[in-house]
Amino acid sequence: MNGMREDSHRAGFVCFVGRPNAGKSTLMNALVGQKIAITSNRPQTTRHTIRGVLHRPGAQLVLVDTPGLHRPKTLLGERLNDLVRQTWSEVDVIGLCLPADEEIGRGDRFITSEIAGLKATVLAVVTKADLVDRGTLTRRLTEVAALGEFADIVPVSAVVGTRLDTLIEVLDGHLPRSPRLYPDDMLTDEPEQVLIGELIRESVLEGVRDELPHSIAVLVEEVIPGDALTKIYADVYVERPSQKAIVIGAGASRLKEVGTRARLAIADLLGKRVHLDLHVRVAKDWQRDPRQLRRLGF
Repeated sequence: MNGMREDSHRAGFVCFVGRPNAGKSTLMNALVGQKIAITSNRPQTTRHTIRGVLHRPGAQLVLVDTPGLHRPKTLLGERLNDLVRQTWSEVDVIGLCLPADEEIGRGDRFITSEIAGLKATVLAVVTKADLVDRGTLTRRLTEVAALGEFADIVPVSAVVGTRLDTLIEVLDGHLPRSPRLYPDDMLTDEPEQVLIGELIRESVLEGVRDELPHSIAVLVEEVIPGDALTKIYADVYVERPSQKAIVIGAGASRLKEVGTRARLAIADLLGKRVHLDLHVRVAKDWQRDPRQLRRLGF
C-alpha cells in the first residue's frame, strides 16, 4: 500500500517569472507562509535563487525565486540575467506573473517569448487580482489568453490570499511523479547568512531614494550564535560617498531606522534576540568590477 502511495507522489521545482514588480516574491512568500524571499517596491531587488519548500499530502513543491529579467547595463545585470535563464532551464513548472492592475506590455511579451521554448510547463498567474473590479479582471484574463500558449491561467491575490489554494492545486497537477526531494520540516535551503543579508538589504531599500536600489549590497561578515542573543556583524556597501550619506541620514537617523527594522526581521527569522552591528562602506563602482562582484557574492 505504501509503495503505491509513493509511486503516485509528485515533486518538482516551480519558479515564478515576470517583469520587475509583477508580484513574484510576494506570491512565493504567501505560498510558503514564511517570509523568505525579499520583497520591495523597487525593481531588481531579488538577487539570490531562494527556495521555499511547500509540503502537501502527496506532493512537494520546491519554489525557486529569481531576479526579474531586464536589459542589463552592468556586469552585475548580465550575471543576474544568466542566473535567471539557468534557473528557467532547470525547473519543471514556470508561472508567468502578470499584474491584473496593469496593461500587458513589451516586457511581458519579451518574457513570454523567452520562456516559450523551454521544456517546463508554463502557466499564467494573474497577480494583484484584488486591485481591480470584475470587468477589468475578465478583460485582463482574455488578454493573457491571447498572449501565449499557457497550460492554465489562474488569477490570484497574494496579499489578500484569494485563490492561492487553487493555484497550489494547479501547480501540483503539473509536477512530475517523484518521491520527496526535501525533508518534511524544511522550509528553505538557503543558508541563514544569505537570508540575514537579504533582510538587511530590504530594510536599507525601504527608505532610500529611487536611484539607490542597484547600488546596495550587503555582506554579513560574522554571525555569533548565543543561547539568549545572536550577534551579527554586517557591512552595507554603496558605490559613492554621496550614497553613503543618504543611507546613514542626518545624525545617523536613517541607519538607526534601518538597523531597528532589520534587527526585528532577523529576530523573527531566527526566533531569538539579535544584536546587529551595521557599517556602511563605499566600494567604488562595485557593479562593474568582477573582483568586487565575486567578493560580494555575485
